[in-house]
Amino acid sequence: MGFLEALGQYPFLQYALAGGLLASLGCGLIGPFVVVRRLGYMAGGIAHSVLGGMGAALLLGAGPFTGALVAAIAAALAIGLVKLHLRHDEDTVIGAVWAVGMAAGILFISRLPGYNIDLIAYLFGNVLMVSPADLVRMASLDGVILLVLVLSFDRLVAVAFDPEFARLRGVPVDAYYLLTLCLVALSVVLLVRVVGLILVIALLTLPAAIARQIHVSLRAMMATSCLLGALFTTTGLALAYHRDWPAGATIILLAGLAYLLVVAAGALRRRPAR
Repeated sequence: MGFLEALGQYPFLQYALAGGLLASLGCGLIGPFVVVRRLGYMAGGIAHSVLGGMGAALLLGAGPFTGALVAAIAAALAIGLVKLHLRHDEDTVIGAVWAVGMAAGILFISRLPGYNIDLIAYLFGNVLMVSPADLVRMASLDGVILLVLVLSFDRLVAVAFDPEFARLRGVPVDAYYLLTLCLVALSVVLLVRVVGLILVIALLTLPAAIARQIHVSLRAMMATSCLLGALFTTTGLALAYHRDWPAGATIILLAGLAYLLVVAAGALRRRPAR
């Protein structure tokens, strides 16, 4: 009740909750694609490259959100194009983008006054600092993700589950693969403010991974993933408020524990009776 009362009194908690729910929507829609196509490591490379874009934007006097968005899309396209056309070792390319993005971000942010505080906020997130302007941006990204899914859902599903069959049916598989990576990039940007760059992959994949243990249908996975993300962010925010814990880490801890419980329950169900 203390959290509910505080929620009615303090706008910053209302903004934090709204931000968590908006992030849960976007990531719940894209997370199943990441899990099904095993794009977790690639999403990690995109997420960590964002720090470079944010640092460059701050150094140039622009907003960190703009820098994060540009860097995420650029990293997604770079990784995807290298994978499709240059045939280099994918893990090496992702690792390079990951490391260069982080290093460039740290270098840029080090040139700013008080960079230690800023760096910690970007790495671990600070959902309590979500502003009305942030909510507008997050809602806009959710709108873009929803629009793309409505217009291209069947082709994205075909490319995710059976790219060779999709290619035979005339679907431009490479273009839709790059589109999927760009949607992952948008989801990463949604999560940066909530849980930070380091914990982005957990909230992007854990609700979807839990949903995959329950459902076969991708639509059902997406709906369940959105609901689970909302549950974890809301419960994590309430628990963090009561215990004075970091909100982002608390949200991820709840998601991780829930995933372990679901996996353990599934293993027990499949265990043969003696």
